[in-house]
Amino acid sequence: MGYYDQDSESRFKPQKGNKIGLFLASLVGAALGAMLVIISLPQLTDLGVLPYKPVDENNVQNAVGNNQKTTTGTTQNVSLDVTSQITAAVDKAGDAVVGISNLQEAGFWGNGEGSQEAGTGSGVIYKIDGDKAYVVTNHHVVEGASELEVTLSDGTKLSGKLRGSDVWTDLAVLEVDSKKIKTAAQFGNSDNIKVGEPAIAIGNPLGATFSGSVTQGIISGLERTIPIDINQDGVEDWQAEVLQTDAAINPGNSGGALVNIEGQLIGINSMKIAQSAVEGIGLAIPINYAIPIIEDLEEHGEVKRPYMGVELQSVSGVAKYYQEEALKLPEDINYGVALRQVVPNSPASQAGLKELDVIVEMDGEKIEDVIDLRKHLYNKKKIGEQMKIKFYRDGKIQETTLKLGSESYK
Repeated sequence: MGYYDQDSESRFKPQKGNKIGLFLASLVGAALGAMLVIISLPQLTDLGVLPYKPVDENNVQNAVGNNQKTTTGTTQNVSLDVTSQITAAVDKAGDAVVGISNLQEAGFWGNGEGSQEAGTGSGVIYKIDGDKAYVVTNHHVVEGASELEVTLSDGTKLSGKLRGSDVWTDLAVLEVDSKKIKTAAQFGNSDNIKVGEPAIAIGNPLGATFSGSVTQGIISGLERTIPIDINQDGVEDWQAEVLQTDAAINPGNSGGALVNIEGQLIGINSMKIAQSAVEGIGLAIPINYAIPIIEDLEEHGEVKRPYMGVELQSVSGVAKYYQEEALKLPEDINYGVALRQVVPNSPASQAGLKELDVIVEMDGEKIEDVIDLRKHLYNKKKIGEQMKIKFYRDGKIQETTLKLGSESYK
């Protein structure tokens, strides 16, 4: 401890004899380094690494301005081709997507003088026929409108005439003048799409400011069923069968196009699940499901559905006491649809059905609730067809055959 060697420091001091050796070693190292750099220069040049040389700023600006790339001895124009399947699909379908403004009467004191925009949405031109063109959109986009204005992709505004609208499927058809319309969407086949395939949404989120917006994603799910409360009474009236996509869909996209990688229309954007903890769940009506609805709305102004002539109530929504006392159901029967009213001279009346009867089976299929009944009636039956019904009356099971009418259910 505390020991210090006086000679230990002298070992690190250069002596006179060593100076010459150090100098020669440094000189040889420098020469070898220079030779290695010279030998390696051709290889570095091939990789685009060049020795530094002064650059003329004017030449740099000209090269940038003309989108040119300079290499040793040559000057080449650089052309970046950004065409892809996505851009080709948008080019094909984009001009068929339009904006729709819902105009409603609203005077200064609510006296009905003039109209103002009550909401905006999107639509898709699907048919050009002579001097008319037809646009499909959502029912909720046009609901309550006194006037409808259609804005084309180039900004041209046209007056839209409502041909028909259907609350159950949330679809509507508009008619416009076709003089300035050149593009109609091509229908795809939504029955053939697969989970994971690309999906492109085109529409006008938040109105005209973002018109023609394009978002890309994939098909996230098929045949999703979403409960719908038509009359906002807190009771589910219907289940929409939709496609799920993670392509961004926002307010204003409703009624717009969901297209595949070929630019074909595979769905009508309808809604999204908007919850703070949920992201990327957009929903669209499959085009194969929509086509017969569109055709009915265009031709008849309404959807021609089979008609029974009854007012319905799910047994599950009836208190247990009334299930037994009013409907007189057996204890083990807690499902089915009770008839709250039977319209006189309707198909149901002619089949012998009465108020407080409880339908539990149609064509051999168990009927759990009102949604089951409507899905069987609307999706599986046609006007004029017969339908076998099993029902309870006064606690006893009975059967009847009903011939479906043509008046729409209301």
